[in-house]
Amino acid sequence: MCSAWFLTDSCYIMSGDSDCTRTSPSAGSPSDNEFLPDRPKYVCSLSPDLITKAREELQEKPEWRLRDVQALRDMVCKDYPSLGTCLDDAFLLRFLRARKFDYDRALQLLVNYHTCRRSWPEVFNNLKPSAIKPVLESGFVTVLPHLDPEGRHVVCIRPDRWTPSNYPITENIRAIYLTLEKLIQSEETQVNGIVILADYKGVSLSKASHFGPFVAKKVIGILQDGFPIRIKAVNIINEPRIFKGIFAIIKPFLKEKIANRFFLHGCDLNSLHQNIPPVILPEEYGGTAGKLDISAWNELLLASEEDFLHDFSQLVLPCDSSPHDMLVFV
Repeated sequence: MCSAWFLTDSCYIMSGDSDCTRTSPSAGSPSDNEFLPDRPKYVCSLSPDLITKAREELQEKPEWRLRDVQALRDMVCKDYPSLGTCLDDAFLLRFLRARKFDYDRALQLLVNYHTCRRSWPEVFNNLKPSAIKPVLESGFVTVLPHLDPEGRHVVCIRPDRWTPSNYPITENIRAIYLTLEKLIQSEETQVNGIVILADYKGVSLSKASHFGPFVAKKVIGILQDGFPIRIKAVNIINEPRIFKGIFAIIKPFLKEKIANRFFLHGCDLNSLHQNIPPVILPEEYGGTAGKLDISAWNELLLASEEDFLHDFSQLVLPCDSSPHDMLVFV
């Protein structure tokens, strides 16, 4: 048997061994934490309002939460004993919430999450905040300091800040991925989701050509089927005419639900403000929240190096598996 240590979210798992060889309580057990005292005990941080929202929108029932987590844990151990994943309550909850507590879909999302990370080494090797510092300093991706009225973070992406001669497009993808990893640590984000604001001002045809079908398919596959986050809206601003060509590359890979969440505003700030209120937007987008400041998010992400000690490059496939064996987009 192939064995390798993985460090993920403060949870050590041995591929093909460890937690999946323990005796686990059944899905109907009252509390798995009673049986596994060495596993961090989950403590819900959601407000009463968000608990209600999670119940209504995600089918999350607090009284069944640990039972549902244990059911997913049992499925991982039974069907993918060599997956090499964290099995902590809080970690598995991300996947249950992202798939509205559908066990089968949550399991497939978890498998896809790991498979995506193992199948694109240019993105996931040595993935940590300090490794993508030049991208952060360029302002290519940041998170606005204020939440929208629905309690969602706004991720701001500005492709014009990227100079292709400085580093490849995969560095930008690494920065976006780490940003999402940091955001999804919050239970509030797991329930509320996020909003994306993409400013395509000044994006030329030569720069757009770097985002070809191969990269598009990979990125969309991760965001739709390989990461436990709810993308509630994608607002495109200042898109040039060539964006129609970019979107033509993207659209075949988008599910209808996600495609319907794309909003193209052109240069119409009033249109943007119907989706994102001016009070949380920076002056650059007609808002009243001051100048766009990337330093606060950069400092927060760079200070989170310890949170990303699990080195993605150390995640190796089990001896008898390949990425294509496990990856299923549904």
